[in-house]
Amino acid sequence: MDLGIRGRRAAVAAASAGLGLAVATALVAEGVEVAICGRDPERVRAAADAHGLVGLVADVSTPDGAAGFVTAAADALGPLDVLVANAGGPPGGGFDEFPDPQAYLDAFSLNALSTIAMCQAAVPGMRERRWGRVVAITSIAARQASPGLILSSTARAGLTGFLKTLAVQAAPDGVTVNSLQPGLHATDRLRVLYGGDPSPAAATIPAGELGRPEDFGRVAAFLCSDAARFVTGSAILVDGGAYQGLQ
Repeated sequence: MDLGIRGRRAAVAAASAGLGLAVATALVAEGVEVAICGRDPERVRAAADAHGLVGLVADVSTPDGAAGFVTAAADALGPLDVLVANAGGPPGGGFDEFPDPQAYLDAFSLNALSTIAMCQAAVPGMRERRWGRVVAITSIAARQASPGLILSSTARAGLTGFLKTLAVQAAPDGVTVNSLQPGLHATDRLRVLYGGDPSPAAATIPAGELGRPEDFGRVAAFLCSDAARFVTGSAILVDGGAYQGLQ
């Protein structure tokens, strides 16, 4: 299926590995020019060289760093058509592990304010050009509480509200805004959370396996497509059936 986005320009944040890189490579496969970022220059360079990407060194854990990445990507590629907002996850743990409110402020900066800053930098130009796609990678934790992910749930639930509101305002200008809520995928982040071996986690997933990053990337690429023009304001689970609520 031709997604109709060949020649478009995309910025994919925190994409030197994991789900971000999977999205970047899926977009490249569709003929999109893609700039990625990461904090480690060698890792960014290796990913860019291996997959035909523009590699930029940036730390998107702060609003300034996040906005700076979008600006640098536009400088490198030209006006951006696609923004894939992404950032690493905050530390795992529950209520008892984080008695200092600063932990929540740090998580909100990482997983909400960073994406808000990227949208503020990218979306006005998209609206002026009457075409744009914003896809934010959040987490199943934005929809389903987990005792071990209280920081992620708090920050990403707030971000979901921002994205839904932005989607309503940007829709008349041809800009869609959606989020993807991944469940458990075979990434370095999951290995950290599960002490190095995440394979037992597959037993908790109805599909019977961990998600494959490349499959996640293709879902994101579809949301960036011309065919997805009528999908906006959605928070879409990519979790192998792990979330079983009715809403």
